[in-house]
Amino acid sequence: MPVIDVNNLTKTYKTYKRGGGLSQTVKSFFSREEVIVNAVNNISFSIEPGEICGILGPNGAGKSTTIKMLCGALYPSSGDIRILDFTPARDRKRYVSRIGAVFGQKSQLIWDIPPIDSFKMNKAIYGITDQDFKFRLEELAHHLDIESVMEKPTRVLSLGERMKCEFVMAMLHRPDILFLDEPTIGLDVIAKVKIREFVRQMNKQNMTCILTTHDLEDVEELAQRVIVINHGEKVFDDSLNRLKLFLGEKKRIRFSFIEPIAKSSFENAYTRVIERLSDFEIMLEVDTAQISISDFIEDISRNHKFSDISVKELPMQQIIMNIYENENVGL
Repeated sequence: MPVIDVNNLTKTYKTYKRGGGLSQTVKSFFSREEVIVNAVNNISFSIEPGEICGILGPNGAGKSTTIKMLCGALYPSSGDIRILDFTPARDRKRYVSRIGAVFGQKSQLIWDIPPIDSFKMNKAIYGITDQDFKFRLEELAHHLDIESVMEKPTRVLSLGERMKCEFVMAMLHRPDILFLDEPTIGLDVIAKVKIREFVRQMNKQNMTCILTTHDLEDVEELAQRVIVINHGEKVFDDSLNRLKLFLGEKKRIRFSFIEPIAKSSFENAYTRVIERLSDFEIMLEVDTAQISISDFIEDISRNHKFSDISVKELPMQQIIMNIYENENVGL
């Protein structure tokens, strides 16, 4: 049974159009052209317990509005949301005790006091017992390696240290669902690895995670399923493996040749030149649905001598960009 069930979700905003210049400004005091914006347009999906689902989309696509409605911060204009048998906006007081949220660009910590005092504030808000608070804080602090920073003022912590403390704030009350919005934004490589490993550990305890991010490494490392929203509509909803096959069964192959090669000699129905790196090196995109890798390499070797070759999957960034740019994507 799904823990999140969304049906025909829509959020509409009313705004006004106004021209530039003094005359248009004065005119707008008396008459304004009304504009209806469909931030989210008839989206439906369901998420099972223990699933990590990535929600992707370009800026202004509607994904943040969707997350705010799932968290209960916004009322939908129409449609139905059922999460853990709650309607988020209507049952907000009871519902928030079952969810946690980490927003990379909005802190829950109080700037001038140590994180430990913010943690105690959450203890009181959620009615956590002394024994459970002590055990849970020790467990989370150990996983995230923040024992040495919890008693320092939040303002002196590094971004990575603050984000780890944000996760503790979100996890102290043992939520069933964790909403993550850009959780690794601005972090260095080591901090990102630790955050991702922590999310995986929590997910092993059957916690459901909803991840929105522009960092595609977060998606590849964490998500089992991806929902893509563009122009307020759901344009893709399937597994990460199916997403990788969205542009077809393609590979990127880099050749290093012994002799200079011409770019035009590789252009055909199943091959596209991505980049000519030098007179001796070239990056190609090959449609393996039309020709196998072995046959393609054998074909190249008949006409050219090469010293090195590498075969890679199509970059996730290229797949996502294609979905964003394609107005007629099939689900």
